[in-house]
Amino acid sequence: MLPDESYRRLLALRTGLRRFQRWSEQQAADAGLTPAQHQLLLAIRGHPDPRGPTIGEVADYLLLRHHSTVGLVDRADDAGLVARERDAEDHRVVRLHLTEDGAERLEALSALHLQEIERLSLDVAAAWEGLRPRHATHGAAAERSA
Repeated sequence: MLPDESYRRLLALRTGLRRFQRWSEQQAADAGLTPAQHQLLLAIRGHPDPRGPTIGEVADYLLLRHHSTVGLVDRADDAGLVARERDAEDHRVVRLHLTEDGAERLEALSALHLQEIERLSLDVAAAWEGLRPRHATHGAAAERSA
């Protein structure tokens, strides 16, 4: 059985994550984006392949179905945030890129997010560290008594 303190720390961690999520959604709205558009821009910019991600890769990042991602990309394209481009090697593949407007909005949001993550990092780290030793100790004690 986990100690009461583990439940308090889990609650604090989950509450902190939810607060960050709400804060992030508000920042996106203030930048004229939906939270999904913000995540789309981040998925495109954060993708390691310089050719840009495919819609399928973005769907994996966003945990969405392919057709839902297509709709999101359509709306972002209409808003001037992203552009589609045929892959140079395989013309069946469509790759996504940020427009200048999309890149500028993401840059501003990302700077704010990194500042907020830095501010929250001590709280999250404290909650996580408080869980790890107790859980490890609890598990080790259970193994010894078995």
